[in-house]
Amino acid sequence: MKIFVAKLSNNIDSNALKELFEPYGTIDSVKVIMDRDTGNSKGYGFVEMPDDDQAYAAIIGLNNKLIDGQKIVVKKSLERTENVGFKPRRK
Repeated sequence: MKIFVAKLSNNIDSNALKELFEPYGTIDSVKVIMDRDTGNSKGYGFVEMPDDDQAYAAIIGLNNKLIDGQKIVVKKSLERTENVGFKPRRK
């Protein structure tokens, strides 16, 4: 299951996010999204866990938890749908 994590402190990188989720189970991947121009965190990221029960335990255990001075948001990531909100130009 892919998990969305938001409201992350700028001090949280992918390694720190992985450490936060490790007590809940096996992790396939972790990525904190970085700004291309500044190199700073955009304040959100994704964690992928292969076991749904472990993933839900992480969501319940970490949502609204105070981490590095920020109450983080943790929820199941919604699948990205192509062309969401896309409106073709009219000629």
